Amino acid sequence: MDGIGRLSVRVYTSRAQIPIEGATVVVTGKGKNGKLRLLSIQTTDSSGAIQPIEIAAPKAVESTEPEHNGLSPFAVCDVWAEHPGFAMLVVEDVQIFPGVETFQAMVLSPLAEGDSSLMETDVQETPAQNL
Repeated sequence: MDGIGRLSVRVYTSRAQIPIEGATVVVTGKGKNGKLRLLSIQTTDSSGAIQPIEIAAPKAVESTEPEHNGLSPFAVCDVWAEHPGFAMLVVEDVQIFPGVETFQAMVLSPLAEGDSSLMETDVQETPAQNL
């Protein structure tokens, strides 16, 4: 993995895309033996965004075919977003390509009064790119 991709995340609620300030965003990668590797923990700003994260990705030549020498053509990471009053959202297998900025929108659903964000979690899987 000699390439670098970037990940930008924006957290908001409703179809009106109202930004959620102060949400915690955690980005993890899959390390060896399936263990999670912490890549970033940030808090969203007033526009619901975090600072872009640089993530190691396969070389560009490895990203042009579904598999190159048995390796995936992209890196993957999981993104978690949480804020009190909203259900936590986990987006799995976000794909990171070298030289490309990936944008991940995180739409948090409001919770009923008295519910905890840790009690209700939404999980979304990202299907692999059809190269």
